[in-house]
Amino acid sequence: MKKWRPFASMPEQHIGLQEVINKQLEVPQPLLTEEQMEQINFILNEALHTNKQVYLTYYKNGQRITETGFIQFVDSLGDLFIYIDEVFELKNKMRLSELIDVRFF
Repeated sequence: MKKWRPFASMPEQHIGLQEVINKQLEVPQPLLTEEQMEQINFILNEALHTNKQVYLTYYKNGQRITETGFIQFVDSLGDLFIYIDEVFELKNKMRLSELIDVRFF
């Protein structure tokens, strides 16, 4: 027996409601001060040289996402860094401008 879901009975309405809910959960991208950017750069470089694990908080598609990983490469001029995430152990490329916060694990 299927559970009755009143708003899922019409797929178009369900999709529209899901879009409205997702839109309400979006947050604007925070602007970082020069001091915060310098602090992030310092922690990234220290984590790169000491191979310490870090928490990375970044902004993507209207959401703040936090992951843990190891920094493998930092290119400040190219606005790029590469890290290996802890869960899947995959290399991920990310722009430095998407980064909101970095903290040691």
